[in-house]
Amino acid sequence: MTVTIGRRELLAALGGALCAWPLAARAQQAAMPVVGFLAPVSQNEELLRGFRQGLKQSGFVEGENVSILYRSAENQIDRLPTLADDLARRRVAVIVAIAQSSTFAVKAATATIPIVFIAGEDPVRLGLVASLARPGGNLTGINIFAAELVAKRLQLLREMVPAAARVAVLVDPASTTITEATLRDVEPAARAMGMQIQVLHASNRQEINAAFATFARERPDALFVGNDAFSPAGASNWSTWRRSTRSPRPTRCVNLSKSAG
Repeated sequence: MTVTIGRRELLAALGGALCAWPLAARAQQAAMPVVGFLAPVSQNEELLRGFRQGLKQSGFVEGENVSILYRSAENQIDRLPTLADDLARRRVAVIVAIAQSSTFAVKAATATIPIVFIAGEDPVRLGLVASLARPGGNLTGINIFAAELVAKRLQLLREMVPAAARVAVLVDPASTTITEATLRDVEPAARAMGMQIQVLHASNRQEINAAFATFARERPDALFVGNDAFSPAGASNWSTWRRSTRSPRPTRCVNLSKSAG
């Protein structure tokens, strides 16, 4: 049996984890606790509703007994350290970090404020926690082990498009560990299926736009998106490109699928 969890459900679970660890303790203080929320790109309202629902299920309602400071780098990843430093200076009760890039930024910004993260790769190997059973330090979170699903996703692409021979693979070189894991798994899997892959790297909006120009020019049979944070920022590009090419692209981001129709 295959179980699928969408990004909204994932953020709801993150909201619940937030309450289970540091926020409940801070709520005992007189002042309303403040949650810092840091993401590399803006999260759409549907996903944020999921996050708020997770908080509500644990007794915290935004504006009533908890306040949330939302910060987004707007796909300018080099802004994340500055945004993380700002949240740390404000002495928020806890910081929620969406994606690996945000997590490393807030980890560098504070060693005392609790951090709750989502990781698509083993957080022990990333150096975020000491172990899964006993994270230690000021970080904890949810690990979805997305990298382990790379070969399965490529197999799904083959089932969707049996004739696909040329596949473009889009990865973010700024996320070294995730990119290495993605390429390590996708390359042998593609060879076994008789596919040729073309790897394209994109870490910022300019590079994403350049990648889409390459897609439009070379017209691969399908697009495989690596597991990382820049993907949602290209939602409008996905929609335009797919309408013009009809090329399928397996991706873990539910909001991209909805945006692309």
